[in-house]
Amino acid sequence: MSVGSYLKKHTEALVKDVGIEPACALTGKSKATLGRYYSDNPEHADRFMPVDAVIALEEAASYPHVTGALAELQGISLSHDDRRLNTERSGGVNSDVIALSQRFAMLMTEYQQSIEDGVITVNEAKRLLKETTLLQQVLIDMKLHLEEESG
Repeated sequence: MSVGSYLKKHTEALVKDVGIEPACALTGKSKATLGRYYSDNPEHADRFMPVDAVIALEEAASYPHVTGALAELQGISLSHDDRRLNTERSGGVNSDVIALSQRFAMLMTEYQQSIEDGVITVNEAKRLLKETTLLQQVLIDMKLHLEEESG
């Protein structure tokens, strides 16, 4: 698969994640224009979604499809924070310690369920990876709070 078709595939996933009508509203582009951005038709091979449109759609999407694809093509690993909190968590380090123990308990629960039959399936590994990433995010929050408190 070429780089262009790889990016078009992820552009299509992004538009479909958001929905075609909302994607049109967010980008100010027509359905036809959005379709051209991910069309594998040779006449549209050199058409790609503008970066500002990608940003607008990725804000509304469940995952940054195009940004993730670009990172993969460059050998870069991204960590997507899908928590999307409505308000900043307050409470500093004390709150972080509680969140850390809760998140670790979630990871251990997921691990116990995954290993029950002696085999960790692909889906179980994905769930473990997600829990591990969420645990990592709590540790990062805790690190930032500690740095803030230490001046």
